[in-house]
Amino acid sequence: MKPKMHSVAPNATQVRQRVLSGMRPTGALHLGHYHGALKNWVRLQSEYDCFYFVADWHALTTHYEDREVVEKNVYDMVIDWLAAGLDPELATIFIQSRLPEHAELFTLLSMGTPLGWLERVPTYKDQIEKLKDRDLATYGFLGYPLLQAADILIYRAGFVPVGEDQSSHVELTREVARRFNHLYGRESNFDVLAQAVLKKMSKSDAKAFEVARKSFQQDGLETALGQARALIAGCEAFGAADRERLEGYLRGTGKAILHEPQALHTEVRKLPGLDGAKMSKSYGNAIAMREEPAEVERKIKRMPTDPQRVRRTDAGDPTRCPVWQFHQVYSKADTQAWVMQGCTTAGIGCLECKQPVIDAIKKEQEPWRERAEPYLSNPKQVHWIVEVGTERARTVARETMRDVRAAMGLTY
Repeated sequence: MKPKMHSVAPNATQVRQRVLSGMRPTGALHLGHYHGALKNWVRLQSEYDCFYFVADWHALTTHYEDREVVEKNVYDMVIDWLAAGLDPELATIFIQSRLPEHAELFTLLSMGTPLGWLERVPTYKDQIEKLKDRDLATYGFLGYPLLQAADILIYRAGFVPVGEDQSSHVELTREVARRFNHLYGRESNFDVLAQAVLKKMSKSDAKAFEVARKSFQQDGLETALGQARALIAGCEAFGAADRERLEGYLRGTGKAILHEPQALHTEVRKLPGLDGAKMSKSYGNAIAMREEPAEVERKIKRMPTDPQRVRRTDAGDPTRCPVWQFHQVYSKADTQAWVMQGCTTAGIGCLECKQPVIDAIKKEQEPWRERAEPYLSNPKQVHWIVEVGTERARTVARETMRDVRAAMGLTY
């Protein structure tokens, strides 16, 4: 399925906008992770400048006592990313905790972020309610949405791929960036700096930009705003800082030190667990991405079905059956029609109904196991990929932090 974008995907003549996302290292991933997020990550890497990170600090916000398994979980998860099709030549893969700049930006943002903004995040109270067995009365847990904001803002990401239930985190990030830019974004010699950037344009483009800027600021013409932004995007001589400075000059707001990201809502197929509840290793209802074929077959065959279909001759209702939700992800329309007809008329048994799902999952897993094998036999290769990606990320993070420190007067 083509993801729903907030803007047109960049073509070959446009600068690729950056996408940023991360996952907590919970070890080897399951099918729910793949269909809920990873499948979209793979698709996005060919259209955007994708930064994907292992959120190991975030794992500690709720599991700060589980230090023994962190390292294994990190690399097991990265192997699944690579097995799913992430390409380190297209996407930057890195580990959050290797970049202390994340923690520095988190600390600096916390100085000006109102406490009420963090307490109102919907998942804050929800997680406290769901994880009653853990002591979550910690600053780290309260502040994790702000750490998420720092993760995004430090790479000046244009888009963050999220489900509808995570949109509030992106909106908080936008508010944090807006507040920071309001407090620190206006440089004393801003107009002089903006004019210096304009000199990197051709004379005709610079003149056209000034005409469009005045039209937008004086008359509020959205077409003029679009024309000016197209000129910014089309100048290959500009770096990220140049583009941000001209964007602020265009809108009359000063330099945007931190970029406000957009939520990138993609069409996600949610795959439930074997019992119909959310798929989770902790619930014992998951199928791992690289589960052995025999184990896949065993688990699917033991899945509960429509509770009202006690005997083979009883008619059933697929909408009451967890297996039907798997068919909605894995089966084509003709197979789904066969299931609906056969179940409601008792024309097929539950084991017959499950077989197409078993076959589809096994087929899907074959390339994953094949891609994973070189990394399992040579773990150093995985470590090297992560190290290279971390250094790429460090270059961007350091550039952002230089601007942040300068804006806050911390360059003495």
